[in-house]
Amino acid sequence: MNIYRAHVLICGGTGCTSSGSAKIHEEFDKLLKEKGLENEVKVVQTGCFGLCALGPVVVVYPEGSFYSLVKVEDVKEIVEEHLLKGRIVDRLLYKEDNKSNEVKPLSEVQFYKKQKRIALRNCGVINPEDINEAIAVDAYQALGKVLTEMTPEQVIDTMLASGLRGRGGAGFPTGMKWKFAAASKNDQKYVCCNADEGDPGAFMDRSVLEGDPHTVIEAMEIAGYAIGANQGYIYIRAEYPIAVRRLQIAIDQAKELGLLGKNIFGTGFDFDLEIRLGAGAFVCGEETALMNSIEGNRGEPRPRPPFPAVKGLFAKPTILNNVETYANIPVIINKGAEWFASIGTEKSKGTKVFALGGKINNTGLVEVPMGTTLREIVEEIGGGCPNGKKFKAAQTGGPSGGCIPASLIDTEIDYDSLMSIGSMMGSGGLIVMDEDNCMVDIAKFFLEFTVDESCGKCAPCRIGTKRLYEMLEKITSGKAEMEDLDKLEELCYAIKESALCGLGQTAPNPVLSTLRYFKDEYIAHVKDKTCPAGVCKALVNYHIDPDKCKGCSLCSKKCPAGAISGEIKSPFTIDTIKCVKCGVCMDTCKFGAIYKK
Repeated sequence: MNIYRAHVLICGGTGCTSSGSAKIHEEFDKLLKEKGLENEVKVVQTGCFGLCALGPVVVVYPEGSFYSLVKVEDVKEIVEEHLLKGRIVDRLLYKEDNKSNEVKPLSEVQFYKKQKRIALRNCGVINPEDINEAIAVDAYQALGKVLTEMTPEQVIDTMLASGLRGRGGAGFPTGMKWKFAAASKNDQKYVCCNADEGDPGAFMDRSVLEGDPHTVIEAMEIAGYAIGANQGYIYIRAEYPIAVRRLQIAIDQAKELGLLGKNIFGTGFDFDLEIRLGAGAFVCGEETALMNSIEGNRGEPRPRPPFPAVKGLFAKPTILNNVETYANIPVIINKGAEWFASIGTEKSKGTKVFALGGKINNTGLVEVPMGTTLREIVEEIGGGCPNGKKFKAAQTGGPSGGCIPASLIDTEIDYDSLMSIGSMMGSGGLIVMDEDNCMVDIAKFFLEFTVDESCGKCAPCRIGTKRLYEMLEKITSGKAEMEDLDKLEELCYAIKESALCGLGQTAPNPVLSTLRYFKDEYIAHVKDKTCPAGVCKALVNYHIDPDKCKGCSLCSKKCPAGAISGEIKSPFTIDTIKCVKCGVCMDTCKFGAIYKK
């Protein structure tokens, strides 16, 4: 067994992989062999480090040097300077402020210092394809404790005492769900994992499975022991090939070591696990639709009651939790319910993982204690909006959530606080918007997604969401009247009260929240026939400021519609009738003379 003097950790998550981290890995292997360092330096493929905006990421230990935006051609310099001569490559180091050369330890960097990684604790730390590395950071220790020291009732009591709530969106107490399933008497029960994750901009569950698949396997075994189940299914979308592959590797390795399958730890407890691939239907994130899909049926929700804890998969008692929920369970068993309950707020315990995206500088994956304010996430961890733009709103909960305006930026992020302002936690997508976003257009975007993803089983969702989208289309095209806003709101509440499942019941949330906080934008679209943000094409015209125009004619040459005319060295003008509103002129102008109004 080699004792390595240095370890090179390379992010192997989807984001960095798409930016070429696999080729960087190959280059390290090749150059280390050429330099005779292959027995001194170990190259490790890990999961996501979180700071996706700066990938590919390479971290070199024992120094902990965090290299960002690494290219294949940079590998030679890292090998020759850092690994061979011991000189850190300063130009590749992540610096919090590009204007200074100060390099801080990652624990003191704004992006990381307010985070507390529980679900993501091993992502970016271990090789997810090596079970020995997972065991080295306590994988399967909680399972061993549960099977040898605790009764099923004690496991459930621990979950209840921890205060862990489902991280899939609704926030139902995990221990309570397990208690209901344990109380259901049947010859067969099932444990399911929702790894479908269909919200636009969400990639939390994917990252956990890519970086630490064994934590989910272990947690599902613990759940099986608690409720009396011996079979589990992980439902994951086929669009996550890296997560699927690593999950299957983890399952195979766990079976090989006797940590999954028959007579685990010699206790007589059996538990097997299978993967089921989804085809990317958003509605299959709803628990009963997911179970229908696993059974080989069309992914449509079922009326409830009976709830899955009584009659779920194959009409047997079933529990379903999502990936992030499961990722917390081994830690709760190892460290105790009281430790977990000490983190977060009174009614929302622990941490929450967010996929931070949109108009934000530090796009990536963050995990913060419940009760952290939106301001801390956006301004401190996220680094604010790019190009000095003002923060306008944040969408949490995806198509099922709502927009939080800048006036509520100090709202604490927990289940109850978000519900009270018309949003919801959701699975953890957090999309940031700046002053250039039109909130009516944002509502229309989410409605369009919901219309496409509706399974069509119930009329309120199948027909109602389509009518909502048509109303928003009417508003953004400048053809609506003021009474249409009242009809819009009335239809929203009708759908919420009558749709069959959570997808339909929450589909109006983006519309209702934008109506609540940004009604002035709706009125401007309807009454003034203008889009304040200059996004809705039908309500926008392009103009040239004669004081700024230098008469260079570049915009005229680039215009595909021949809508711009003028004399060289004199101000040009745009014919708004001919203009197709493509924006090429505005992108082309070097003097900022063209604007939208």
